[in-house]
Amino acid sequence: MLLMNLRNVPDEEADEVRALLAEHGIEYYESQPSLLGFASAAIWAHHKEQVLRAKKLLAEYQEELQQRVRAEHEARVRAGTAETLGSSFRREPLRVVAAFAGVAFLLSLALVPFVMLAT
Repeated sequence: MLLMNLRNVPDEEADEVRALLAEHGIEYYESQPSLLGFASAAIWAHHKEQVLRAKKLLAEYQEELQQRVRAEHEARVRAGTAETLGSSFRREPLRVVAAFAGVAFLLSLALVPFVMLAT
């Protein structure tokens, strides 16, 4: 049974999950991503009877991780080091302008049918 899809999961988080499962004696195996990207890496339970316990542990871990990341973000906001649009623009102005241009282009494409109907 699938315990965790590892697509877009940072290595540190995947390592913490592996350690958590090993610490609680839950046997698991990992599948590797396919070469063409159709299937992503995942962590699977070996035994069906361990799935409920593993999912409970993972839910508790995810809640703890969420609280920890929120606390770290709040600390960065209080310290004034959190990422903002202004800091992104100062660091990478071309990327920010290109992102806004891309959004404006997509919005204009989405509005074309309505403009055509109105005329």
